[in-house]
Amino acid sequence: MKFNLFLLSTIFLFLSCNEDKQPVAQSLINGTDLSGWHIDVPAMDINPDTINPFIIRDGMLVTLGEPIGHIITDEEYENYRLEVEYRFPEGAGNGGVMLHSSTLRAVNDLFPQSLEVQMMHENVGDFWCFQEDITVPNMEKRRGPKEKWGSTDGTLRNIKKLVDAENPVGEWNNLVIECVGDEVKVWLNDTLVNYGYNCTSQKGKIALQSEGSKIEFKRVDITPITEITQTY
Repeated sequence: MKFNLFLLSTIFLFLSCNEDKQPVAQSLINGTDLSGWHIDVPAMDINPDTINPFIIRDGMLVTLGEPIGHIITDEEYENYRLEVEYRFPEGAGNGGVMLHSSTLRAVNDLFPQSLEVQMMHENVGDFWCFQEDITVPNMEKRRGPKEKWGSTDGTLRNIKKLVDAENPVGEWNNLVIECVGDEVKVWLNDTLVNYGYNCTSQKGKIALQSEGSKIEFKRVDITPITEITQTY
């Protein structure tokens, strides 16, 4: 009987601990090298001596901005929270996080098929549709005339953010993106800046842009989740 009571209490303790266990964040940058990522920069195909615009410096992932291209995870992800801490150290800049990335150079022989969360100064949080699409509330107000919507060149691919929450240039920004099923939700510095649903893709690789500006990424963390956060 004593053994059985002990066994039952041990099982209960084990179950209780697992009930309280929270998903663990994983860093996608190791601070040492670019393991877990691969580079897609068209200029490097033409000239093998072209400088790689993605480097590790002081433990951070840094994009030099030129030449233009992307760094892309080797793995595909779905149902996750992505936390990106970044800044433009040399003035107002441009960049982006490409979600659900698949076919490389699908748009303009450059952008991967994906849904982009814009990082351009004063536009952080916009959605850009690159052969993927998403629905947001007040779509015509934020995207333009319905007959011109699309996800290819020459169509209205840009869906404006809800509010501006960007810190002054040179300061760190915290960009949080949640993707669960066909929903995507974006916060910038603890402020909800965009939300969409009916996304045409629900999983894929994650890409970061080199698009003319130096960007320092202090943190790129991913955490598995099962539902979108309702409040933040």
